[in-house]
Amino acid sequence: MLKVLTQSWPLLMGVMLLMVGNGVQGTLLGIRGNIEGFSTYQLSYVMAAYFLGFLFGSWAAPRMIRRVGHVRVFAALGSLISAVLVIYPVYPDWMAWTALRVLAGFCFSGIYITAESWINNTASNDTRGQALSAYMIVQMLGIIASQVILNLPDRTGFALFIIPSVLVSLAFLPILLAPTPAPAFDGARRLAFRELFRISPLGCVGMLLTGGVFSAMFGMAAVWGAQKGLSVGQISVFVGAIYVGGLVLQYPVGWASDRMDRRTLIMGLSAVAALAMAVAAFVSLPFPALVVVGMVLGGITNPVYALLIAYTNDFLPREQMAGASAGLIFLNGFGAVFGPTATGWMMETTGPSGFFLFIGLLYVALVGYAVFRMTRRAAPAVTGAYRSVTPTASPLAVEAVLDEAARD
Repeated sequence: MLKVLTQSWPLLMGVMLLMVGNGVQGTLLGIRGNIEGFSTYQLSYVMAAYFLGFLFGSWAAPRMIRRVGHVRVFAALGSLISAVLVIYPVYPDWMAWTALRVLAGFCFSGIYITAESWINNTASNDTRGQALSAYMIVQMLGIIASQVILNLPDRTGFALFIIPSVLVSLAFLPILLAPTPAPAFDGARRLAFRELFRISPLGCVGMLLTGGVFSAMFGMAAVWGAQKGLSVGQISVFVGAIYVGGLVLQYPVGWASDRMDRRTLIMGLSAVAALAMAVAAFVSLPFPALVVVGMVLGGITNPVYALLIAYTNDFLPREQMAGASAGLIFLNGFGAVFGPTATGWMMETTGPSGFFLFIGLLYVALVGYAVFRMTRRAAPAVTGAYRSVTPTASPLAVEAVLDEAARD
């Protein structure tokens, strides 16, 4: 690991700063939108817009990179993000924010693809798995660290928008100045969705459902906190707890997944998440208990995402894994577009508890479908190809992680 950090620290440092900037943006908009008087449903459109842009960026960014190269794409998208972050407080209108969030999602998607290709290129076959593991950890740590910045003053002014803009700008310095040539880019080609569904119905349906869970969790947690009347400090702790849970539980879930029927684990974790969401929705919990709920939610959602990819790959030869994963990630992104708006509708209808109700219903659906699929065919032979990946990782990073896993 020391060798990996020595080789990749400029890239990892840049990614850390990017994630801090993005994490501040996501939570701050939920808080500031409430201050500006936006309705919950209006804010749900603002949050959903990011995932729409991210989905489009995952399709367009590889084509841009092939046309003009990594460096130009990276610099152009980074400049746009820095500009977007300081425009938010200038135009406090939910429709303007929605348009800006589409642009931000598009840019971050392209930047992740570019950064991940560089990280992948700096590692050898012997260290690629460690490098990408470090990358996933850095992503989570960046978002956790971003919640600390939210406790600075001036939430009604410009400062908290300028800080992430500066951080994003600084993130490009270590990456662009790293003594590593820009790599050749060759994105994975997806399997046809009909073929992918034939191979793994649970993988496809599960990815659609977890896309809604992740976007509701990532996009609407701050909106829920503001609607519930939590302080900014409490909101930042709750959001941070979600990512701490995801960081802590990745390894134990991965260890268990390589030793049992992954469907049973997916079903069990989803049932626990659904129960936790029901308790949070219907019981008046003190704030420390809500923090535990956040840790459970994050600790289950991130591993279940990786489990669904690993389960699908149990049915595939090595040469088809990258294409299948690219298709699954697209389905996850498609589901993510609708998560915040559906959550916003439920919160407008039922109050703050709608946040937990929506996520709980998605997990109930996943439990039901996993049980159904377990009656349709026997479990596949476990490949041992579980790797910790997060929903923010691009198809490029997932492809490299799975390629490394398949060689083990």
